[in-house]
Amino acid sequence: MSTLKYKVISGKKQYKEYCNKLEQLVFSGAKDRNTKDEIDLLTLLIEKWDADHSSFEESDPVTLLQSLMTDRQMKAKDLVDLLEVSKGYVSDILHYKKGLSKEVIRKLAMHFNVSQEAFNRPYALIGTSIAAVRRKGLKMV
Repeated sequence: MSTLKYKVISGKKQYKEYCNKLEQLVFSGAKDRNTKDEIDLLTLLIEKWDADHSSFEESDPVTLLQSLMTDRQMKAKDLVDLLEVSKGYVSDILHYKKGLSKEVIRKLAMHFNVSQEAFNRPYALIGTSIAAVRRKGLKMV
């Protein structure tokens, strides 16, 4: 009996290996059926791991954004270019001084390949009163 080439992901090391392998396959340019099947399988395994281990539901939109930026080694200036907004606005977002606009939410969701709902959740901004936070069921930062 032969061993399987891929198995259900059981740890972060294996997850990263599969992500790297998927990236290699996608950018290899190979278009044969076996390569396409391998890409589909790896995508399915990675998406399953992401769904099972996602902390997106627990994170406020700014924390999520900061995490995604860290994962992709992005800086605030990269967001300025991506979102086509001022560096002051990006700074205000990252420091909980301003909320995310609908257009910014759309661009972030598309760029990071996550649902818009991940960025379209209520969260407290600096200066929001504790009573308002409790009334709206928001998280304190």
